[in-house]
Amino acid sequence: MIPGVANRRRFKDLSEKEILALAISSEEDDARIYRSYADMLRADFAASATIFEKMAAEEDEHRRRLIDLFKARFGDVIPLIRREHVSGFYARRPVWLVENLGLARIRDEAKQMERDAQRFYETAAASTTDAATRKLLGDLAAAEAGHSDKADTLTADALDEDTKTAEESAAHRQFILTWVQPGLAGLMDGSVSTLAPIFAVAFATQNTWTTFLVGLAASVGAGISMGFTEAASDDGQISGRGSPVKRGLAAGVMTTIGGLGHALPYLITDFWTATIIAFIVVFVELWAIAWIQNKYMQTPFLRAAFQVVLGGALVFAAGALIGSG
Repeated sequence: MIPGVANRRRFKDLSEKEILALAISSEEDDARIYRSYADMLRADFAASATIFEKMAAEEDEHRRRLIDLFKARFGDVIPLIRREHVSGFYARRPVWLVENLGLARIRDEAKQMERDAQRFYETAAASTTDAATRKLLGDLAAAEAGHSDKADTLTADALDEDTKTAEESAAHRQFILTWVQPGLAGLMDGSVSTLAPIFAVAFATQNTWTTFLVGLAASVGAGISMGFTEAASDDGQISGRGSPVKRGLAAGVMTTIGGLGHALPYLITDFWTATIIAFIVVFVELWAIAWIQNKYMQTPFLRAAFQVVLGGALVFAAGALIGSG
């Protein structure tokens, strides 16, 4: 049995008192989430932060109306029942998972929150028999259905075209600085710098397992080194490059992936089959790096391809020559 699951209630088994209590706690949670979004965005996206503050105020108003109805029907004591207490009830992603994905993802998450709330109120309204309760839940379902339009209206009020363009440009720039740039540096380092040791060992020993172990060690070691170097080199406060942890993670993971790409083929026991596949992987890696440089760093594709392919070819040649000698 999964711990905690057996203790959950099915939604259809909830009383009207419990449904209202669940609605109250859900509105409280959503208001907190919107205010967390506003707090995260305030420094860099003040206009969008204002939008989420207003959406939190809307949730506060819903909660007030629900509490007034609850007190009129059931008294002042509201039982504690939350989303996680109800089997199959929709969940909210932790705020820290969404904040790492940027402004556009936060806006999309907010729209999904409103759709989830709409379905809940529609289901809750169908489960109640009290006229006043049914009316309020139906009104809230309609309000949540209109919140996507409300969010668009708030966006239009708070963000003129120049402000919206500036915020989107700043979000894109931050994504590039925090994730793409260190990740690309890691991918280049892992793909190119590990070519020499891997192919030197491959041609020196023609032992696929030994080559794989060297490639694995080189890739993981380079990933750890690159990750710590990126994180320690700049705390992001002055440069504006963002969290050192995020940058270090991007650089470290991509460095490891870049090295493992041409180490994994040596799990194949036939030396020449593994080597040919490794050649193909290296070719794909280098062209992928050139494409990323062209797409995100605005480097002309031919120049990026020349730099990466030439550099990779020189490192590979050095490793092959040393190994063959």
